[in-house]
Amino acid sequence: MSESRASLFGTDGIRGRVGREPITAQTVMKLGWAAGSVLAATGHPNKVLIGKDTRVSGYLLESALEAGFSAAGVDICLLGPLPTPGIACLTRTARAGAGIVISASHNPYYDNGVKFFSSTGAKMQDELTARIDAMMSRPMTCVDSSRLGKAERLNDAQGRYIEFCKGTLPPTRRFSDLKIVVDCANGAAYEVAPRVFSEMGAEVTAIGNQPDGFNINRECGSTHLQALMAKVVEVGADIGIALDGDADRVLLVDAGGTRVDGDQILYLLARRRQRRGALGGGVVGTAMTNLGLELALAEMGVAFARAPVGDRHVHKALTENRWLLGGESSGHIICLDKSTTGDGIIAALEVLEAMRESRCALRELVAGLAIYPQLMVNVPVSDANGGDLVRHERVTAAVRRAESELSAAGRGRVVIRPSGTEPMVRVLIEGEDRRQLERLAREVADTVEAVAALG
Repeated sequence: MSESRASLFGTDGIRGRVGREPITAQTVMKLGWAAGSVLAATGHPNKVLIGKDTRVSGYLLESALEAGFSAAGVDICLLGPLPTPGIACLTRTARAGAGIVISASHNPYYDNGVKFFSSTGAKMQDELTARIDAMMSRPMTCVDSSRLGKAERLNDAQGRYIEFCKGTLPPTRRFSDLKIVVDCANGAAYEVAPRVFSEMGAEVTAIGNQPDGFNINRECGSTHLQALMAKVVEVGADIGIALDGDADRVLLVDAGGTRVDGDQILYLLARRRQRRGALGGGVVGTAMTNLGLELALAEMGVAFARAPVGDRHVHKALTENRWLLGGESSGHIICLDKSTTGDGIIAALEVLEAMRESRCALRELVAGLAIYPQLMVNVPVSDANGGDLVRHERVTAAVRRAESELSAAGRGRVVIRPSGTEPMVRVLIEGEDRRQLERLAREVADTVEAVAALG
């Protein structure tokens, strides 16, 4: 078992199909023990917070983690359903040794995962997760009965996080002139998000706020915008806000029912902050960030850096550059002056503030960004060999041919990478001619499939 543990942690913690390794009761209980043992050895405060989204498997994994931490002699505070950034926030304010999130983010209900925050509310450092990984290869033990960890429940977790979100805006700010539809993805924000926007004075219509344990992200939320688009037009809303299952992502819909993605949100926020003298340096995107945003920021005189995909990498680049604003096309938006991690609600509040201040519609605020056509093809792979596939000589040769053709035609990029959350190789091609992109993306994807078939 120790050999398989080398890749236990992916791009964003541990994730997979419930009932299959590593998302089994036995392994997750041992994970709690391993994490508790490592935290106890580092001298962190002897308490961890555990929160979750609305998946039915959350009950199982919560109990397993609780048992593991208790066996390691670590006390547990259970938060119940709460957005991932809320768990990060409370970890910091409660002076806990770590925050544990049970969620598979935007994945279907039958997946789940575990991710860790440090005592500062930031994603746990690689050095610590590597030590937890190594501990998983050791036999599980149990402290003496007199030292077992005890569990309690924090009943006002949601209220604390709601007040934190509202506190990121001036105390006099109100959105009483805005009509909002918020899609909670039947996930962790199903109660929190409508309350935040309502308490800020907006007229709120909530959808995706009836979780049953199985409908998280199902035809709703940031990965399925159709319901939100229709509802925004139906009720004549000024804006639609789509969160994902754990509410660390946000995408928007304008009054006409048109999608506004993470790159457009970054553009809007960067412009507002630059005008207010509050940008705090440059902007961090990822390898998937649209070329149009990079060019628009350059015209504004704003520095731009690309990090590997994953909000933990965006966070790392921000801290290394001492910048404040970064994010991903998928809607992970990090405002380090407000939160330690990607926060869909807090990013949406700043967008609402921009609309309120400028008295402009969302469509107007993003009109200056020219988005380059971008095409993504996901190639399923049978196991965790995505990294080997993208480095295969036939695949790299196909990528070089595509890049050469794009270069001859003008501007363009090819990005190929293994997914950190699913058994996929993602092929992204960006340029000016959509027909050309479709052909080139298919050629590269076909090459990946052919190589994968060879085993």
